[in-house]
Amino acid sequence: MPIACEDLDQHGLIIGVSPERFREVAMPLLFDHLDAQCEGTIAVNRQARIVWINDKYAAKVGITDPRSVLGKEIEEVLPASRLREVVQSGQPSMLDLMAFGDEHFVVTRIPLRDADGTLVGALGFVLFDRARHLQPLMAKYNQLQTQLAATQRELAKARRARYTIAGFIGTSAAASEVKRQARRAAQLDATVLLRGETGTGKELLAQGIHNLSLRANGPFVAVNVAAIPESLVEAELFGTAPGAFTGAERRARAGKFELADGGTLLLDEIGDLPLPLQAKMLRVLQEQEVEPLGSNQVKALNVRVIAATHVDLEAKVAAGQFREDLYYRLNVLTLRLPPLRERREDLPALIEHLLDDIANRSSQPPLELADDALQLLQAQPWPGNVRELRNLLERAQMSSDSGPLGTRAIRPLLVDPVPAASAPAAALATPVAPTREVRPLSESLAAAERQAILDALAACNGNRTQAAERLGIARASLYNKLQVHGL
Repeated sequence: MPIACEDLDQHGLIIGVSPERFREVAMPLLFDHLDAQCEGTIAVNRQARIVWINDKYAAKVGITDPRSVLGKEIEEVLPASRLREVVQSGQPSMLDLMAFGDEHFVVTRIPLRDADGTLVGALGFVLFDRARHLQPLMAKYNQLQTQLAATQRELAKARRARYTIAGFIGTSAAASEVKRQARRAAQLDATVLLRGETGTGKELLAQGIHNLSLRANGPFVAVNVAAIPESLVEAELFGTAPGAFTGAERRARAGKFELADGGTLLLDEIGDLPLPLQAKMLRVLQEQEVEPLGSNQVKALNVRVIAATHVDLEAKVAAGQFREDLYYRLNVLTLRLPPLRERREDLPALIEHLLDDIANRSSQPPLELADDALQLLQAQPWPGNVRELRNLLERAQMSSDSGPLGTRAIRPLLVDPVPAASAPAAALATPVAPTREVRPLSESLAAAERQAILDALAACNGNRTQAAERLGIARASLYNKLQVHGL
């Protein structure tokens, strides 16, 4: 029954017609209007099988006979269609982009219900062909997609390991042995524990193991446990659920374990992991699954863990500061990195490599080291190892104008320099300890650590930041140790 203008009141309602009758008359008109204005229309039943497609839609997607696709599942004809989701959820999808080949269609999807409200299928309309009517929106969308892809590439690059095992410079017996063990560890997928003094190259070797392993194409994520405030360690390592605590983000935040999924996670200074979190760490290592802070769901992981420490974990276990079961879980493949004083024959090659690297980074011509300066450096104890050596060479590079670096340039930069002539004696001397009362190892180590901290604070006039640098530990670690020793 056609509706004339004189049949409508001032509100647009049909005069003398019930709402049910109005709906019965208007709905077919609405559908015919949408079908005419849209670039294509398709309908599916409750099983998401096609029950109708108009000629415009069929021609658009290259179907010569629309009847040939009736009864087929929607994904067979339109792989990117989400009409099945609308049928299953009963919720409309009012505006979306659907890809078909190299084209994108702006589409809307609505559920179909019968008079009783029972879901019987869904309708899909192509609102715009090739999104030509949404050029400003599409331009913004493409720009955001480009920025997202660039950011993802930068993140992937930042999580790539840069160093190889060959970057561990040295041909001495000690250096060659640790590189042999590292290559062996790279072929296995077990947990690795790197032990050595600060500045011996633990992270460099960890990256080398990763780059030589089957996980080389995966991410390499490094985290210094001692550098994270104790209250944030759990969230940083294991992630957080939305709104896990006051001030937390409303969306989930991935932790370092999740970021390293498929690759390698380096846990540097693992000995500083707070005792309450060590049980959770043990479970993550054993079960390869993580439960974010504030969540009751676990996420499966595939992460290879490399732990590193410069402290005596056995002493911490004996003192009750480190869980014994976690220690055994970490201590599967152990590599001890030799201090610089145990491989003095590697100093010439190390110095040459470091001077070249410093020159490249500073855009200055590389300097050479005179023989007398090399002898002086070989006599030093190097408590900071390669990191300390690099720091000294950088300062020497900045303070020298030209010419080989001699003892005159090097000696003022040394802390308590050892005369070069005493190098052989220092290397061969075997001190004999006087007979005295033997205390448990944990007590002796704790007393020695306490005295070292006191000496460092005294030398730095109480400046804790400088004391931490002298001791070769993070400032957060120093604060923890001050609390442990009651200082």
